[in-house]
Parts: sequence; C-alpha cells; structure tokens
Amino acid sequence: MGKWGTWSHLKRLTVTLKPSSTLTGRASLSSFGRLPGLQTHGFSSPLRKFFSAISAVSDSFEGGFGASHQDHIHRDDWDTHEDEGPSRFIPVKAYFLSTSIDLKSVQTESACCVIPPSSRSSNYIALRYSDYPPGVVTNENDDNCRYIVVFQYGSIVLFNIADHEAAQYLDIVRRHAHGLLYEMRKDDYAVVEKPRLTTWMHGGADHIALKSLDMDGIRIICNVLGQSIALDHYIGQVDDMVKEFTDINRHMEKSGTFTMERKKLFQLMGKANSNLADVILKLGLFDRSEIAWKNSNYAQVLEYLREEYELAQRFGSLNFKLKFVEHNIHFLQEALQTKKSSLMEWVIIILLLIEDIISMYEILKTSSMVPF
Repeated sequence: MGKWGTWSHLKRLTVTLKPSSTLTGRASLSSFGRLPGLQTHGFSSPLRKFFSAISAVSDSFEGGFGASHQDHIHRDDWDTHEDEGPSRFIPVKAYFLSTSIDLKSVQTESACCVIPPSSRSSNYIALRYSDYPPGVVTNENDDNCRYIVVFQYGSIVLFNIADHEAAQYLDIVRRHAHGLLYEMRKDDYAVVEKPRLTTWMHGGADHIALKSLDMDGIRIICNVLGQSIALDHYIGQVDDMVKEFTDINRHMEKSGTFTMERKKLFQLMGKANSNLADVILKLGLFDRSEIAWKNSNYAQVLEYLREEYELAQRFGSLNFKLKFVEHNIHFLQEALQTKKSSLMEWVIIILLLIEDIISMYEILKTSSMVPF
C-alpha cells in the first residue's frame, strides 16, 4: 500500500469515528474515548494522541491549518478521561540568567506591579502586569494578567506570558542582575486550570492540572521551577570540575606526574564550596514552605512538583560529585605539599653540604698556616 493509500485508509478510519463531518478533531477524539474496550486513562494516551493527530491532519487538508488546529494539538496533551468541562491553558517559562538579582532595585522600579508577599520569605518578589488601566482591580485568574516571579539567586519564572512577549519582560529584570551568564537556561512548563476536576490536582507530562489557581498556587509552582532551573546551572558547574579532575587523573595515569599550580587548586576548592553553599542557602531546597504548611492542597502540589523535577535526587547526585571533587582536591593538595616538602628537604641538604664544604675549607686553611 502506497503512502496515499495508507492516508486514505486512515482518513476513512477517522471519518467513521466522527458523528458528523462538521465535528472538529476534539469531538472525534471524545467519541473515540467512549468506544467500548478502548477507554483511555491519564492525560496522554498513545492511542488517543495517534488518532487525534490523524484527525487534526485530516481537518488541515480539508480546511487548511488554522487556529482550531493549533488549539487541538495543544489541548490534546492534557485531556483526561473525566468529564471536566472548560479548561484554561497557562504557559509557564523558567529562566536562569545570572547568579544574583537585586530584588530591592526591581521592587523600586516596578513598585506599582509588586504583589504583597503572603509569607516571610525574602528571596523572591512577584510582579503582576495586566492590560487594564492602573487602579482597576483584576482577578488572579484573568487571562489578561501576566506574572513574573523573580528570585534573588538568579531565576525568573514567567507565568501566562507568550513566547514573543518573554524578551521584553526579561529585560525588566536583566538590568538589575549581576553575574550574567553567557548562555541563559530555559525550561517550559504548563498549568491547566480545570474547575470540574474530581481531585484537587492531576499531573502529566510537562504540565499540571489544578481545580483552581490563585496567587499562592502560582508562588508554589514558580518556586519549584526556579529551584530546578538554578540547580541545572550548578550541576553544570560541578560537571565541569569533575571533567577537569578526570582529565588530570588520566594524565597522571599515563605520565605518573601532574602539573597544577597551587593557586589553581585553591580556586577549584573555592568554587566547589561556593556552589554547595549557594544550592543549600540561596536556593532553599530544604526550606519549609509556609504556603504548603498552611494549606494541604498546596502541600500536595509542592510534593508532586518536587518529585516530578527530582530535586532531592538531583541534589544527591550533585553532592556525590562534589565529594568526588573534594577527594581529588585533598589528594592533589597532599601531593603538592609532599612535592614542596621534598623540595625543601633538598634545599636543606644542599645548604648543609655547602656548610660542610666551607667548614672543611676553613680547617684546611687553618692547618696550612700552622708551622711544623
């Protein structure tokens, strides 16, 4: 069967699944989900995705690629087997662009957009932007509201901001950043608000569905995403150190010697210690969340996201690598110290030898002057 024959066969299959030729791909997908024996579970069934893609392509051949096709592709990723009614898709983007951000200067410049904090945490601020004139009270769930959560350790999370708008919002924070990175890190996520969810939350691939969303939920989600993207940076830093020490060890294996200045070794030691301190103190991976402490629903969301992004496992891997670096630093430090001690011993031996030669010369000189 040729490719067009295959296409025709698949197209006929999708047509049989549609109650009417005017139904969209999403309607045919819902009909397929109710067929006996083919009920799917979860947010993204492979069969559901397969037939959804066929239906979407079929519609595009019939009516062209339009906004309905794009909406179908996005929404299919977070459909469930439950009858949940209307949903709202919210894009979330996390960036790590510097090692430090001056939150006070950001707050001063954007004072009208700052959202009052709900906890005593002082390592981030939240900003709200909307299309409404100043003074108009807005709802947190309004599609016209966009949020930026800025963390002191260098992460920025954009909430409900499209890709083409991200650059202008990043520029608001970038001028208050210190230690800008040559290559900015980015991670994409999504939140789906579904008021008719039978449970408070439901997780999926690169997204989370919530029954309702407010500012505390935004803070919880942004906090985990900010920690995750920053942890990626520090893991990359430690990986570079591991690679450097691996190369040194291989050179020692081949030549039996190593060449490293004491200053370079101390620089690596300082870098390893500062990375560990930044992860523990600045990121606050093990700090208690007051929002989650007060609300069990947000505690559930926080626990799910931490497991989803494997924060504990990744920190464990980072700590293991740092121990490897620390072991190599101590070994090389002892080797340098031994090398220095050996040099000092040779200097002492040479000095003693010179002293003996001078003493013998004095003795010979004195004996030659004594008359027989």
